[in-house]
Formats: sequence, C-alpha cells, structure tokens
Amino acid sequence: MLVFWIHAAVAVFAVMNPLGNVPVFLALTANQAPADRQALARRCSLFALLIVVFFTLLGQGILQLFGITLDAFRVAGGILLFMIAFNLLQGRSSQVHHPSPADNSESLTKDDIAVVPLATPILAGPGTIATVMALDGAGGGISWINALLIIAAAGAVVLVTFLLFYNADRVRAHISQTAINLLARMMGLILTTVAVQMVAAGLKGLFPGLG
Repeated sequence: MLVFWIHAAVAVFAVMNPLGNVPVFLALTANQAPADRQALARRCSLFALLIVVFFTLLGQGILQLFGITLDAFRVAGGILLFMIAFNLLQGRSSQVHHPSPADNSESLTKDDIAVVPLATPILAGPGTIATVMALDGAGGGISWINALLIIAAAGAVVLVTFLLFYNADRVRAHISQTAINLLARMMGLILTTVAVQMVAAGLKGLFPGLG
C-alpha cells in the first residue's frame, strides 16, 4: 500500500506541479492584498481537493454511465498526460492546464478566481482528473482502499500546494526561475513515464494479444 501511495503522490505532484504554478498564482493575484491572496490560496486548494475526491470516488461510475471502458480511458488519459509532459520537458506551460492570455485577462476581472481558473484547470484540470481515475482502476486490491490511498496522496500534494501558494511571495523570492524550470522538466520526465505506463496498460486491456 505504501508503494501505491508513493506512486500516486508522485504522479499527482508531477501533473499538478505546485511549485511551477506559484508564478501563475502570483500573476493572477498581483492586485490583491496579502491577506486576500492567502484566503484565496485556502479556497482554491480546498476546491481542487474536492474535485479530485469527486472524480476518484465517482469517476468510474461516470465512465460506465457513458459506456467507456477503463482501458480506453487509460489510453486517452495517457495521451493527454504525454501532451502535458512534453510541454513541461520543453519548459512551456500546457494549454490543457493553463488558460489562454484572454482567459487570464477575464479572470482578473472576476471577484473570485478560486474555482476557475485556479482550482480547475490549473490545479485539478483534465490531466489531474485523468491521473486519479486511471490510478483508481490500476491499483489492484480492494477498490475503496485504493480510493482512500489516492485521496490521501492527492491531499498531501494539495497541502504542499496550499503552503506554497500561501507563502508565494517568499517562495518566489528564494527560488529562481531557472530552478522552477529545472523542476518542471524533472516533473515532465516523471509524467512521461506515467503516461507511457497508462497507455501500455490500456492497450494491453483493449488488445489482450499484445500481452
């Protein structure tokens, strides 16, 4: 169980990329007072965790409702993760997780950006959702234990995200952009491996002859 929890935590951390999103958080909250920014960090972290919990517990039921097999979802999710990972390896922000400049400009005019775009798609976007749903179906053993382990892993990552966002000014002052870019590339490499594993498991399920 510990190995599965570590695997889930690393996968969610790689796709959520808390440290790499600190500059994004600072940019979106540039005109806010420190107290308001910290309150926003609490809300967006909570909403991101709720999104992850929702899709961890109900994701497979949603797939069954639409007649989608878990193996097909693994392949699709793996391709999506690979696209995100490729952008991270290139030092670019993925459009899947980061809104366009026009969307950012619109967000700055909103009273509360905790849900959109911070909680989703920046933190708990399609890549994060695909990751937790694929992990839930690939853990083996008792399903509710797998779900609890995934939620616990995601909770740990969200806690780290909250602490980074809460102290975003100090984090940005002590960590150079070069270090952030290096970490993003490392996370991209890890995420690439996770994506390949997801696609391989999905293809093996869809085409048993490949195994």
